Amino acid sequence: MAERVKLLGALPSPFVYRVIWALKLKAIPYEFIEEDLTNKSPLLLKYNPVHKQMPVLLHGDKPVCESMIIVEYIDEMWPQNPFLPNDPYERALARFWVKFAEDKGTSVRRMFLAKGEELEKTRKETLEMLQNVEEHGLGEKKFFGGDSIGIADIAFGSVIYWLELIEEVVGEGVIFEAHKFPRLHAWIQNFKQAPIIKENLPDRGWSVTFFKRRREAILAASA
Repeated sequence: MAERVKLLGALPSPFVYRVIWALKLKAIPYEFIEEDLTNKSPLLLKYNPVHKQMPVLLHGDKPVCESMIIVEYIDEMWPQNPFLPNDPYERALARFWVKFAEDKGTSVRRMFLAKGEELEKTRKETLEMLQNVEEHGLGEKKFFGGDSIGIADIAFGSVIYWLELIEEVVGEGVIFEAHKFPRLHAWIQNFKQAPIIKENLPDRGWSVTFFKRRREAILAASA
């Protein structure tokens, strides 16, 4: 009997959606256990005692933490529809762009709660990240790895989709403009229109409202 798969997370977290996309692309049945961001459950604290963060994937009684580590675990555990190419060099490139998304995507998260000079700093860092991906990441390919969604697309899909949301929430003008980043814009449209992804995106209106309220609450509490 196959071990049951459970996903602990809160919506509309971009990190949780990375894992949702990976499970859906692999057609892996799973149970979603929704967590409360303000009141973390004993189950979450038990299975991620180090960081106490989401998402957590439970495969049987084995917990796997950190979104992109979970995605790679899923890819190794269920080899159908692979997220990494066979060629060692291409695999290294894919992992490079995952690492780049993890390192540089933090500017988008920091933009969410930034004001004044810090906001301008995060916008500048995000613009530099976008320029690097536009110039060096995609080339003329539909997705990072070619014609199908791979691990780098999952990593950047969460960064760029939530950047579009955060720009609307913060309301300080748009960085991610189509005429400045034509390759990235074509790529994110291809990504969002892929059937599995399209069926598993959060509602935009609800997400903007959620993040606006959360931003206001956090900024008010820190004032």
